Amino acid sequence: MPKSPVVFAFSIPALDPNSASPLHKQLYEELRQSILSGRLAAGTRLPSTRTIANELGVSRNTVLNAFAQLLAEGYLDSQVGDGTYVIDTLPEELLHTRTENDRAARAVNTGRRLSKRGQVMAETSVHLFNHRGIPHAFRPGLPAFDEFPVELWARLHARYWKHMPRELLTYGEAGGYPPLRQAIADYLSAARGVRCTAEQVIIVAGSQQALDVATRILLDPGDAAWMEDPGYPGARATLQAAGANVIPVPVAADGLDVAAGIQRCPSPRVIYLTPSHQNPLGVTMSLSRRLALLEHASRVGAWLLEDDYASEYRYISRPVAALQGLDHDNRVIYIGTFSKVLLPSLRLGYLVVPPDLINAFTAAHAAANFHAPTLDQAVLADFITEGHFARHIRRMRVLYQQRQAALIEAAERELGGLLEVHEAECGLQLVGWLPEGVHDDMAVSAARRYGVESRALSFYSIEPPKRGGLLLGYAFVPEAEIAEGAKQLGKALRAMG
Repeated sequence: MPKSPVVFAFSIPALDPNSASPLHKQLYEELRQSILSGRLAAGTRLPSTRTIANELGVSRNTVLNAFAQLLAEGYLDSQVGDGTYVIDTLPEELLHTRTENDRAARAVNTGRRLSKRGQVMAETSVHLFNHRGIPHAFRPGLPAFDEFPVELWARLHARYWKHMPRELLTYGEAGGYPPLRQAIADYLSAARGVRCTAEQVIIVAGSQQALDVATRILLDPGDAAWMEDPGYPGARATLQAAGANVIPVPVAADGLDVAAGIQRCPSPRVIYLTPSHQNPLGVTMSLSRRLALLEHASRVGAWLLEDDYASEYRYISRPVAALQGLDHDNRVIYIGTFSKVLLPSLRLGYLVVPPDLINAFTAAHAAANFHAPTLDQAVLADFITEGHFARHIRRMRVLYQQRQAALIEAAERELGGLLEVHEAECGLQLVGWLPEGVHDDMAVSAARRYGVESRALSFYSIEPPKRGGLLLGYAFVPEAEIAEGAKQLGKALRAMG
């Protein structure tokens, strides 16, 4: 059949050179969606690759790569000496309705075919951890994974593979590898002031799974749950997925505002908090507020979920004792993780539960995951009991204090008047406060265009924050990269006008 004349009124949006997606992939996606939606009709002849390259300001190879993929998948048809055309053998009604049908299918998949819990998870959880790949300054929440003792860890692993105990090759205990549970109980007693036996320790796949198990055990749909605001988005998503009525409670310089929480919701079922090192603001909850919270929780029968992430890294004094150690009514479920102190990819964490909840929590964990990888648990147990863990913590505490100081110095030099950054007593990141009226999500986007990663304070907030801020992770960033990252961030913020 005769081909259509060149009709290319369709305009391709500019490609983003700073995107994680390669330029040829961006062009491929744009052309593919245009064909599926009917904006590029069947039989339309496309301009030459050179013309498109000139129009978009990209290399011709970029366009050739995009065309090659579309030809391979059957969206385009190319004939030597005649040009490239949108394929005309697909039914036209399919081309014009596929996007609409996809949208309808998604609506079904996230509505009638999902439980209420699944619907909430689909809407709130998928965007939480969208930072992937090699991180750049100043992605928050990461330890210095490049300083992890990889060779030592490999030797501990090899020792087991050389003389593997048979019990490590079969199913393990749902509560976790007993020597690791004992090692964690001993460590928590000495370093965090936690009062527990090894039987109260349940090994899970990181703090996120700990939260999931706890909310499934403790919450019914509609129950009220206090949540720090701003606070950890992963906890908020888990509470919402459990059907909780999440009550935002403001955080002050001395931690969760207990009086404000009581005023907003006197009788919560669950209270989630990070008292030793608040996420994301970094403040420490005062003793008076801790005691007031424990007293109120005991009076109304509330459960406290104490997320004690990264509390080991305190630079001014010894780490503050855990809230759990002050609890005499067994209301606190203590949550810890090795993702922030060792490696994010290790995916090992733990719960410390009251004695009367051991069976319920162990059964809930077994139903979801049965048990964490036993060999990794055994290696970690040796890493702790042989003293390597304590040495690693001491070494990282010195390194992180140096890197925080480097960030403060770089901010004073490069970000004066653009971002207000103060030192913190503990943690892996700092809050940089933006001038009044500057939107932090726009600042994050501007920083990304200059190769700098950060997180907006509003991302952590339920109620709009009174002032915008950026979360700046420094723990994994070498000092030279800290200096360069601050310089590029300064350029980004000045470019916002």
